[in-house]
Amino acid sequence: MGQCEAQIFDDITAEQFEKLQAKAKTAGIPLEGASGEATKMGIHFGWNYEQAEGRLTVQCLQVPFFVSCSDVNARIESLVKETLSEA
Repeated sequence: MGQCEAQIFDDITAEQFEKLQAKAKTAGIPLEGASGEATKMGIHFGWNYEQAEGRLTVQCLQVPFFVSCSDVNARIESLVKETLSEA
């Protein structure tokens, strides 16, 4: 299967991005640096954090045939929103 639609999250502070990185690391996803790519359980994704604009873009670049883009994107959105809502 191909790429999924990119998700863009605005108004992400540097502190919030650090929390996202820590949460990803705990889950075994090496979300290191402002941009990059990683693979977990056959799902390959990329990210780009533009600190000056406060914009985080996450895109699933490849998914296995048994996983839908909508499921992957829903999970990413949920994790980002959950992390950002934490005090």
